[in-house]
Amino acid sequence: MKKLFNVLVLIWCVVPVISAQDNTVKAESYFGDLRARHIGPALMSGRINDMEAHPTNPRIIYAGTAGGGVWKSNDAGTTFNPIFDEYCQSIGAVEIDPNDPDKTIYVGTGETWPRNSVSIGDGLYKSTDGGSTWNKMGFENSERIANIIVNPKNSKEIYVGVLGALWSDSEERGVYKTTDGGTTWNKILYVDAMTGCADMTMDPKDPNILYVSMWEFRRTGWSFNSGGDKSALYKSTDGGATWNKIHNGFPEGKLGRLAIAVAPSDSNVLYTVIEAEENSKKGLYRSDDAGASWKQLNNDFGITVRPFYFSRITVDPRNPDVVVKGGLSGSISRDGGKTFKNLGNMHSDIHDVIFDINNSDIIYSGTDGGVYRSWNGGTTFEIVENLPLSQFYHISVDDAEPYNVYGGLQDNGSWYGPSRAGGGVKAKDWNSIGGGDGFRVLKHPTKSIIYSEMQGAENVWRYDADRKLVKTIQPLPAEGYAKLRFNWNAPMAVSKHQPDRFYMGSQYLHKSEDMGDTWEIISPDLTTNDPAKQNQEDSGGLSMDNSGAENHTTIFTITESPLDENIIWVGTDDGNVQVTTDGGKTWTNTTPNIQGLPANTWVYHIEASVHGKGTAYAVFDGHTKGDMKPYAYKTTDYGKTWTNIISDDVEIFVRNIQEDYENENLLYLGTEFGLYITLDGGQSWSKFKNNMPSVAIHFIDLQAQTNDLVLGTHGRGVIIIDDISPLREINADVLKKKLHFFESEPFVMNDNSGSFGNGFGAETQFVGSNGPSGALIKYLLPKRHTFGKMTMEIQDMEGNKIVSMSPGKAKGINIVNWNYTIKNPKVAKGKTFSFGGFTSPRVAAGQYKAVIKKGKDTFEHVFEVENDTDTGLSEEAIALKHKTTMKMYDMTQELAYMVYELDALYEATKGKKKKVATALDNLKKTLVVTTGDNYVGSAEPQLREKMADLYSKIAGSYDKPSNAELESLKLIVKRFDKAKADFAKLKKKAKADDLQLKTFEEFISK
Repeated sequence: MKKLFNVLVLIWCVVPVISAQDNTVKAESYFGDLRARHIGPALMSGRINDMEAHPTNPRIIYAGTAGGGVWKSNDAGTTFNPIFDEYCQSIGAVEIDPNDPDKTIYVGTGETWPRNSVSIGDGLYKSTDGGSTWNKMGFENSERIANIIVNPKNSKEIYVGVLGALWSDSEERGVYKTTDGGTTWNKILYVDAMTGCADMTMDPKDPNILYVSMWEFRRTGWSFNSGGDKSALYKSTDGGATWNKIHNGFPEGKLGRLAIAVAPSDSNVLYTVIEAEENSKKGLYRSDDAGASWKQLNNDFGITVRPFYFSRITVDPRNPDVVVKGGLSGSISRDGGKTFKNLGNMHSDIHDVIFDINNSDIIYSGTDGGVYRSWNGGTTFEIVENLPLSQFYHISVDDAEPYNVYGGLQDNGSWYGPSRAGGGVKAKDWNSIGGGDGFRVLKHPTKSIIYSEMQGAENVWRYDADRKLVKTIQPLPAEGYAKLRFNWNAPMAVSKHQPDRFYMGSQYLHKSEDMGDTWEIISPDLTTNDPAKQNQEDSGGLSMDNSGAENHTTIFTITESPLDENIIWVGTDDGNVQVTTDGGKTWTNTTPNIQGLPANTWVYHIEASVHGKGTAYAVFDGHTKGDMKPYAYKTTDYGKTWTNIISDDVEIFVRNIQEDYENENLLYLGTEFGLYITLDGGQSWSKFKNNMPSVAIHFIDLQAQTNDLVLGTHGRGVIIIDDISPLREINADVLKKKLHFFESEPFVMNDNSGSFGNGFGAETQFVGSNGPSGALIKYLLPKRHTFGKMTMEIQDMEGNKIVSMSPGKAKGINIVNWNYTIKNPKVAKGKTFSFGGFTSPRVAAGQYKAVIKKGKDTFEHVFEVENDTDTGLSEEAIALKHKTTMKMYDMTQELAYMVYELDALYEATKGKKKKVATALDNLKKTLVVTTGDNYVGSAEPQLREKMADLYSKIAGSYDKPSNAELESLKLIVKRFDKAKADFAKLKKKAKADDLQLKTFEEFISK
C-alpha cells in the first residue's frame, strides 16, 4: 500500500510538469536562418566611453562605446569592426596587456559617464586571441568598471577600478588587484557603499606607484548627487598595499569627481580636475612633485562643466605640458595647463582623447557622436564614418514601399530613413527632422506629416514633408491647471481611428483633434504627484545639473487601443498604469491589481492588444532604484487582474514589449541585454542571437505588411529581422513533423532597380544591409538532417524541373532564396568572355512548387510569384518580353551547341580535309570572337556577342522589347539562319558521321 501511495504521489507530482512542458516551446532551438540585419545609421554615430591605442602598432585603435560594444581598427581609425557582440554592449574600459599587446585584451563593462540613460555592465572580460573570443573574469555585480591597468613588467598583476552601482548602494566598488592573472582578486581600496573608483593611473616608470580617484555619487530617477566627504585622491607607492590622500593644495570641503593623469614623459607631473564646493576652487590642478603638492591653474567653464560627464585628462606622451581635457567642446593646453583653447570642430561632448603613439599631431577623440581623428594636433577633425552606434530611444515605421523607420537619438536629434535602398542603406538615405535629444518620431497615418520632439517637450514639431514646412505644436500651460511636468522622454501617440488625433503626456493626458493646433486635457493628474520627487532645481550635488533629465512624476507611455478609440492606456514613471474606457471621462489606476511588483516601479511601455479590447501588456523598469529584475504583465480584463509573463530565462530588466498581430502567444521583449522571444505567451523566453548583439533595446515595432521586426537599439542603431511570420506557425503539432513548409504570401518579382550609384565615396562608410529578396522558401526541420540524401528543386505545376537548389539541413527555420530565374544560358566558347550571356532569364508569373526529397520522403510546397504592377506594363507586354527572352535564350544555347559541333568537326578534318577545315574556321570567326582579350584588346563582336548582348538587354529590362530591339533581333535571326545553313553544308562535306558527340541535352546540362 505504501509503495502504491508513493507511485501515486510521483504521478501527481510529475503529470503537471509534463503537461506544462508539452505547452512550452523553446524558441531558441528553432530560430535557424532568421537573422538580424543592421541598417545604422552611422552618420551621427553615438557615444564613446573609452579609447585605447596599441602600445607598439599605431594602426591598431580600440573604441569602447556607451552602448555599442567594443570596436577595433586595424587601419589607424579609418574603419572599425565590432569584436564584442555576444556580450554586454555598455563598455567602461578597454586595456591592452603591454606585454602581449597583439593578443591579450581586457574589457570592463558598464559606462562610466553616468547620465540618466546609461546602461549597465556585467563584469570583466579577457581575450587572449586579439578579440576573437572572450572569457569572463568576474565582477558580475560591479555594474561599472572605470579602469583596468596591467603591470607592464608582470602580466599576472592587474588592477581594476570599479565605479560600481549608480542607482543603489554596492559593496563591489573600489580598487581590486590580482597577482595570479585573475584567478583571485583582492579589494585593496574601499571607502563605502556609495563611493567608487572614478579614475586610476600608474606611474609609467614605477608600477608600484598608483593614483586613484574615489568618488561619492548617487543617482535616482528624479535627482543626481555628485560629491561628498568621501571623495578623495589617493596614492600608493607599494602596489596598493597602503594608500594616502594627496590633498596638499586642494580646496577645503566636500569634493566631487576627480580626474587623474600622469605625464608619460615626466612622472613627477600630475594633473587633476577637481569638482569642489566653491566654484572658484573648481578646475584644473597640477603637481610637479608626484602629488606632494598641488596648484590650481585654470577654472575656465570648458574645464569645469559637468564634471560627472566630462572628467578625462590626457597628456601628450612626449610633452608633459600638452594636456587635453574632455568637455562640451574639448580643450587643449600647450603651456602646462595655464591656458586652453577648444579642440577643432566636431560633435559636442568629448569623453576621451588619445594621441598616436609615434606622432602627437595625430589625435583621436571619442565623443557623443562617435570617433573623430585629427592630423594637425587637434586644429581640425574628421569623423570616422563606419561606426553605427546611434542610440535610439524610440522608433516607429510607416507603410511606404519600402517602409521608412523613424526615431529619436541621444544627443543626435530625430531622423527617418528607408528600411532598404539601392546598394544598401547609406548615410545619404537618412533625413534629419528634429534637433536636440530626439525621442519619439511618429508618422501621420494618412498624410505626409511627421511629428518629432526634443527633450522635455521643449519643442514638439509637426513637419510637412511635402511642403517642407515646420510648426511647433507642444501643449502649453493652461488656465486652471498646475505647471505642466513633461518627462525628459515625453510620450506622444497618434490615433489609428482618427488620423488627425494626436496625444501627448505631461502629468495630464493631452489630446488634439487637429494635429496639435489645439489641445484639451482629458485626464486628472495621473501620477502620484509626489512633491519629494519634483525638486529638480536642486539636482546635481556640488555642480548644479538640472537639464530636465530628472523630471519625474510624469506620464511616460500612451497607447490607444487599436480596437476601440475610447480605450486609452497611460503609464507613468512613478508606477501608475491608468486606463480609461470612455475616452478620458473616467480613469482607473490598475497598479494595485498587479501582484509582485514593487511600488512606484517605472511603467516603461504599455502595449494595447489587437486580440481583445481588454487585453494589454505592461513592462516595468526598476533599475533606477537598483532593481535589475525584469517585469512584464498581461491583462485581459482592462487591468482588473494581471498575469506575470516573465520566466527565469530573462536575465535583465525590460524596456519594451511587442505582440504579434496574428499569434497572441508570440511576443517580443526588448531588454537591456538584447531581444527575447516567446512562442507560448511568456511561459518561456529565448534570447535571439543570430547576428544580434546583446544591445539595449529601447523600442520594438512590427511592420504589418512585411512582418519585419524593427528594433530601436540604444547603441547599435536600427536592427531589422525580416519576416518573422514563420515563428507564428511553430507549435507542438508542427514539431512532430519531419519537415514543415511555412505558408507564404505571393512573391512579387520586383523590377525596381533602385538608383544608379557608383559607390565611390562610401569606401569608409557604414552601409546597411538590404537583406534577402526573391522567393524565400521557408521550412522547419524539427531535427537536423544528418543521414541520407536531401535535395531540393523548384518545379512548375506539371513537375518539370526549373532549377535545383541547395537545401538547408539545420535544425529550425531554414530559408532558401530563389531569385525567380533558371540557370544562365550555355554560351558558345570563344576567345573572350561574352558578358551578356551571364544574365539568367526570369520565369513567368504563376504557381510553382518547392520539392524537397529527404531520404524516402518527399515534401511539396506550392507558392505563387507575381509580376511587379508598379511598372505599369500590361499583361500582353509582359508576355511579349518573356516570349522574346526565352526565344533568345534558346538561340544562345543553340549557337553554343553549334560551335561545340563545329570545333569537333574542325579537329576531325584539319589534317584530312583542309578546305573543309578552313571553311569551318572561317565560319567560326563569324560566330564568336577568336582573337584579342576582354579589355582594350577586344576584337570586333561577332554573332555570339551580338546575340548575347541583345538577349541580356531584353532579359534584364523591366519593359517589353523596344521596336529597335525587335528589328535587331530580326537581323540576328537572319544571320543565325544563314550560319546554320552554311554549317549544314559543311557537315555534309566533312562526312564525319563517326564523331562521338554529346547530345544537345547532355551539352547544355553541364
